Formats: sequence, C-alpha cells, structure tokens
Amino acid sequence: MLCRKINLKEQKSDFSYWQTQSYQARLKALEEIRHSYHQWKYKNAESRLQRVYTISQR
Repeated sequence: MLCRKINLKEQKSDFSYWQTQSYQARLKALEEIRHSYHQWKYKNAESRLQRVYTISQR
C-alpha cells in the first residue's frame, strides 16, 4: 500500500482516482474495506456466506 501526506486544499477527488483504477483493483479495495469492517463490527467473527443455497433437480 502506498501512502502520501498531502495538504487538504491540494487534495484531488477520490472519484477521479478510482476511475483510473482497474475494476479488479477497485473490487480488491472494496473487499479489503468490507473485511476490515466485519472484523471491527463482529470482533474477529469467521467469514461465511449469509445464506445456504440448495440446488435440486426437477
């Protein structure tokens, strides 16, 4: 991860930055944010699917 300290008056739009990133990079960042939030909110709960789906034949 690359970090830089900048003046708030010189700060560019986050939207324009993310538009320059590939969709893979955006999804990866989103997943990292989601994972961090769940770790904080649920105190290191195990990651899992919200629902169980069953596939049946007709």
